[in-house]
Amino acid sequence: MIFEAARRALADLFAPNFRPLFFKTLGLTILGLIGLWFALNGLADWLALPFVDDLVAQLPEWAGWLSALAAIVLGVAIALALALLLAPSTAIVAGFFLDDVAAEVERSSYPGDAPGNALPGWTAFMVSLRFFGVVILGNLVALAMLLVPGVNLIAFFAVNGYLLGREFFEFAAMRFRPQAEAKMLRSRNGGTVFLAGLLIAALLSVPIVNLAVPFFAAAMMVHLHKLITARGPERAARPEALRRAA
Repeated sequence: MIFEAARRALADLFAPNFRPLFFKTLGLTILGLIGLWFALNGLADWLALPFVDDLVAQLPEWAGWLSALAAIVLGVAIALALALLLAPSTAIVAGFFLDDVAAEVERSSYPGDAPGNALPGWTAFMVSLRFFGVVILGNLVALAMLLVPGVNLIAFFAVNGYLLGREFFEFAAMRFRPQAEAKMLRSRNGGTVFLAGLLIAALLSVPIVNLAVPFFAAAMMVHLHKLITARGPERAARPEALRRAA
């Protein structure tokens, strides 16, 4: 079921009708990262450079090479900070377009089904913030676990797999049912949702590829939600939109 949902989402990612939406989110993410780069450089100039200049001024002439080393270290630190913020920045930008992605998946792949309902503006905003917070939290935990050999990768995939799977699946389910019912549906299918989250976490750990992860994850969870609700036990719990259409 998970691989079928992933296969369908991958096909969506390269479908012509998804390209405008995908390139819009990608373009906004890249613009945001460029702005973030300049902001980090400005912050470094304001906070770090005066300290470095004072330190270099107190060094003897033969140690002048330390100023070049300090500049290199500062540049590497900014690059690492940008890399850490890459996935969260992508998540928060894409979060504002998740309803558009879900609606297009439902329209193109399930034309015979009643469409889901877009989340209200405030709810959609809070969902975007939650995606941002989830990705930040997962990566901070993974960074902390780097100090514990043998558990860092396990921690990264376990934390991100659980959090990402939960957030993306509940988003897809909430288009058809109240939040409490969406949580119950996710809980009843916790193992499946967690494994789907692990796949998302694996893609999130790949540079460049992680730019497309929120788009792919939203599409995959829409497909997974459809596949789960099509099964016998879940079919009885008909989505809210289908109840209204009946």
